[in-house]
Amino acid sequence: MKSQEPLAVTRTIRRHELRQIVPLADTTIYDMEQRGEFPQRFYLTSRCVVWDLAEVEAWLEERRRASRAKTVKRAPMPDVQLRKTRPIKHPARA
Repeated sequence: MKSQEPLAVTRTIRRHELRQIVPLADTTIYDMEQRGEFPQRFYLTSRCVVWDLAEVEAWLEERRRASRAKTVKRAPMPDVQLRKTRPIKHPARA
């Protein structure tokens, strides 16, 4: 008899588990998936989408390395000169 290699068990996670691991909004995750910047979801059934946990963990580790290497593109600082109004400073009340 030939010995068979054990099957690799792939753990999948649903949206609520993904949101606990990756604290991003659903629309942000969807947009990143569309741009190829986040692991793709796949359908188990017509109503159930899941993500591969190993892919999500690898994505997080890659983001951690990129952040430490300072290669993550950060949002620009807001240009306060473009504000329409200025915040009102209330004097401290005694």
